[in-house]
Amino acid sequence: MDIITAGQALKNAEGLTFEKVWAALMETKALQDKTQKQIDEMSKTVGGLGNSIGRLTEALFSAELVKKFNDIGYSFTKEGRNTKFREDGNVVAEADFFLENGDFVMPVEVKADLTIRYVDRHLERISKIRRYMDIRGDKRKIIGAVAGGFVPESVLIYAQENGFFVVVQTGDSVAIANSPAEFSLREW
Repeated sequence: MDIITAGQALKNAEGLTFEKVWAALMETKALQDKTQKQIDEMSKTVGGLGNSIGRLTEALFSAELVKKFNDIGYSFTKEGRNTKFREDGNVVAEADFFLENGDFVMPVEVKADLTIRYVDRHLERISKIRRYMDIRGDKRKIIGAVAGGFVPESVLIYAQENGFFVVVQTGDSVAIANSPAEFSLREW
């Protein structure tokens, strides 16, 4: 790095006026504003892409979800998408899918890439839904499921160890993952 002497600095400053410095500052500000606008637009595009992938993943599962659980004996008669549970005007929990019959309800969390963190969040969500139902005298049992376009083996095992059904993408359809012999469906 070159060191500028006081004499060189004075020589470089010759001809500068307040107006020239002000104009340079305004040009810099305009460039910053333009850059920020481009960053904001790119963020919106990337965020929208993420939302689109999430909606696409949910759509892939929605066509088959009720059928797969009815095939194993649950006979769900009602299905809600993006079901919100509200108390005092505030959303306390939301389920991507909420399946119901006279005996059971099943909140289902769907992710393009299922992780242990999402499984843990679903455990918390179900506890909130259980409290919500108890306050209203709804004694139906809650069973849970998670679904993913991509489900690593470690996440599959973790979800099943926590008593969840795991629904996986199989190509043109979805399937409930095979459960190990020691699998125990959890009821809340």
